[in-house]
Amino acid sequence: MTCIQRLLPSAIIAAVGVWVAYISYTQEPADAFLFPRLIAAGFVMLAVWDLACNLLGASVPAPGMDATAALNLAPGMLVLLIYIFWGAKALGFYTATTIAVLTIQLLYDPAPRHLFRAWGRRCLITATFVAVMYGLFAKLLGVYTPKEFFH
Repeated sequence: MTCIQRLLPSAIIAAVGVWVAYISYTQEPADAFLFPRLIAAGFVMLAVWDLACNLLGASVPAPGMDATAALNLAPGMLVLLIYIFWGAKALGFYTATTIAVLTIQLLYDPAPRHLFRAWGRRCLITATFVAVMYGLFAKLLGVYTPKEFFH
């Protein structure tokens, strides 16, 4: 693997980390961005560490992704991009999260769609995930999320 193949992804990830950190530290109200600031700072530290390891040649490159793996990931990535750039603002954080988590399970869960038990499990996982997100953001951290469209 050439130097560019190792350094370019690390540099891009570090740049995205710095951009996310910059955005989270310059937005108002400051209280709403406490959690993103913590995550962004950790993200930047890990990204810069990875970049430094690649510059020094201390990292072991992972094998590349083949076309089959990329095609398997594409539907989930599309759901996440729609969620990030449109869903959370248009539908509200918790509604969009519910739809995204359930959709990703439908895409990747190998259980047959006609089984009631599989649907029960999917709904339970989705409800639990959204409840944990609500407890974390609204109750524990007290941060703002995009408003629901029902308001």
